[in-house]
Amino acid sequence: MNSFALYDTLSRSTQLFTPLKPGVATIYLCGATVQAPPHIGHVRSAINFDILRRWLMKSGYEVTFIRNVTDIDDKILHKAIHEKMPWWALAMKFEREFAAAYEALNVMPPTYEPRATGHITQMIELMANLIGKGVAYAPGNGDVYLEVRKLKSYLTLSRQNIDDLQSAADSDDKFKKDQRDFAMWKGAKEGEPSWPTPWGPGRPGWHLECSAMAHAYLGEAFDIHGGGLDLIFPHHENEIAQSQAAGWAFANIWMHNALVTASGEKMSKSLGNSMQVQVVLKKVRRIELRWYLSGAHYRSILEYSPESLEESATAFRRIESFLKRANLALGKLPKPTLSQGFSDAMNDDLAVPQGLAHIAEALRVGNIALASGDLGMLDLKAGEIRGALEILGCDPYDPAYSESDDGDLESALTGTIELALTQRVAARERKDFATSDQIRDELGELGIAVEDTPQGPRWSIKPKEER
Repeated sequence: MNSFALYDTLSRSTQLFTPLKPGVATIYLCGATVQAPPHIGHVRSAINFDILRRWLMKSGYEVTFIRNVTDIDDKILHKAIHEKMPWWALAMKFEREFAAAYEALNVMPPTYEPRATGHITQMIELMANLIGKGVAYAPGNGDVYLEVRKLKSYLTLSRQNIDDLQSAADSDDKFKKDQRDFAMWKGAKEGEPSWPTPWGPGRPGWHLECSAMAHAYLGEAFDIHGGGLDLIFPHHENEIAQSQAAGWAFANIWMHNALVTASGEKMSKSLGNSMQVQVVLKKVRRIELRWYLSGAHYRSILEYSPESLEESATAFRRIESFLKRANLALGKLPKPTLSQGFSDAMNDDLAVPQGLAHIAEALRVGNIALASGDLGMLDLKAGEIRGALEILGCDPYDPAYSESDDGDLESALTGTIELALTQRVAARERKDFATSDQIRDELGELGIAVEDTPQGPRWSIKPKEER
């Protein structure tokens, strides 16, 4: 196994990954609250943890990966009223949209993907445990609260002072012993869904579900708990409170990815629909969007702009073009390998930006090898690039991209393009520039961009808006 270091939010330090069970990695990721279409901020988290999973698997670990679906909460109920449809229908609609976005961006399916509404029994058992221990209470209105001042430690993840907290705005304070107590269960209200419990009918609070589901699938202790930076408080803090109060060790490492922003503002519905995955995928190919969202370190804010997205997509097309030309020169598809430099970067808290630097260097050396006819070096560097792209989920030869919206165009035209470029080179050598320009223009009409370089012509598929 590799010597793999990760940053732990709880300890505020980078530490070597030491799994609870040798050779096995267990991960719980807070997934989507399915109340709106997915935007690129949502899928960035999924991609970041997909890279973690791929690296652990490549390092020899057997990975169990749980990503939940929150299919019942206040936002879903409010949105369902606005959309004039049943809450469960709205939740299923957007759950399917998230699933389609994950698949489009080559995010591996989780080992299990539990829904909150499918684990009410486990939630009731956890509440009974905590009430029996005297750290939770049911005031009689159907609510159940965790009494946070009775906990040995609280706010260890966010490192706040409990006396500085405002009221947990999740229910009516008049039923709480302390305004900072949070609702694990919310008593039934007219017109809202509910499930029966020993303390009255109601529905789960947001925090309760993840503690119950993580325990159901991973046990009392597991290796890594992940999610967005905005979940540290109150969600993850309250998960820790519930779970440790129940006597569970819970997560060993806490990982949090930073947000995607636009003009310095957190990615959210307030920014409009332009950041929705389905909208952005009309501008770039899905492999290009995955590349863009993979490029920043997972703990660094990604400032989105159409310009930065296109710049990233253009850079990826250069890599893709090199691999195509290497494939033709070698007469075979280079097998993915991993350079020591890229591996060292990934072992250092998934330092993808440093990994990209190694891809860029391999590309530089590979282009020189291609121009000089050094097929051994070409094979080596093309293989290293493919290996790195495989970990990032961006290998253009991954079968997951075989049905991409550019797949038919590319497969049908590759041979024709290379033949046309050969004819264009011959025309330029005999100074028949009219024919050379005609070939370039006709390729352009097919959506193919041609770039003349000292090493010879390169081609790439134009961005969708330029075709």
